[in-house]
Amino acid sequence: MALIASVVVVLVALLHLYFLVLEMFLWDQPAGLKAFGNTPEKAALTKVLAANQGLYNGFLAAGLLWGLWLGAEGFGVKVFFLLCVLVAGLYGAATASRKILFVQALPAAIGLVLVFLSRPA
Repeated sequence: MALIASVVVVLVALLHLYFLVLEMFLWDQPAGLKAFGNTPEKAALTKVLAANQGLYNGFLAAGLLWGLWLGAEGFGVKVFFLLCVLVAGLYGAATASRKILFVQALPAAIGLVLVFLSRPA
């Protein structure tokens, strides 16, 4: 179970690294425009805001990877960062797009369950 939990935590971290790349570097490029449904004009106006948002996604990924690196001692770190991802996903789903519920919040929730189930006694 610990291996499955770790794989899911890695996948959530990789997902947030992907968000970092989309928001910081590809926001006004075809891939970023398509991913977020933006026009070039809207992307130009919001590019700095998106880069800031991408940086925060990078911090979430770094925290999850840090928790994995700590091994068994990283339980609390993984839980904290998965909760941060879950709350961000729930907020995004409520305020921006329901799709965020499935892309961000659901993987974090699955990761949380698996991390708790794999916690050593």
